Amino acid sequence: EDVRRGLPGGEGDEQARYIEATVTGSEAVRIAGLYLPNGNPAPGPKYNYKLAWMERLRLRAARFLAEEMPVVMLGDFNVIPEPRDAAHPKNWVSDALFLPESRAALRRIVHQGWTDAIRIRDPWSARGPFTFWDYQAGAFDRDDGIRIDHLLLSPQAADLLIETGVDREARAGEKPSDHVPVWVRLAA
Repeated sequence: EDVRRGLPGGEGDEQARYIEATVTGSEAVRIAGLYLPNGNPAPGPKYNYKLAWMERLRLRAARFLAEEMPVVMLGDFNVIPEPRDAAHPKNWVSDALFLPESRAALRRIVHQGWTDAIRIRDPWSARGPFTFWDYQAGAFDRDDGIRIDHLLLSPQAADLLIETGVDREARAGEKPSDHVPVWVRLAA
């Protein structure tokens, strides 16, 4: 119900990167699906667009929290939050996915009060889990992955969390995506 396309504040932005809707069951949950800009090459106009888009997302996320309803923001955030979220963090230091400004922009959103559902399943993990492996050079076979797909839960959604996961085995299938599904199950 109440489907909205496009991230607020982006009038004239023609890129289809955001959709939200309310899903009703025993409880209504707002779902916001997104495909955050990659931002490469950085610096440059694409990176500036990424950071501006993330600021718009931060404002929308704050609005969600003010409404105090269960919300799940999920998708390809194109941000590697921490060094442990890359098999080889040194390979990403000049990439828009891992630049300090990208990571700080994601932290500004999370620190509003969002729960990183993938991280909460194993908060002390020293490495991974990964959600993306490049198609080149056998990255999946060498587990040379990164975590750029995220599930952020509002406090009300986090209260409903039953389980969460990363379907790593999907990457081993025939003609797989370079991303794997990430998911949550809520008591809603």
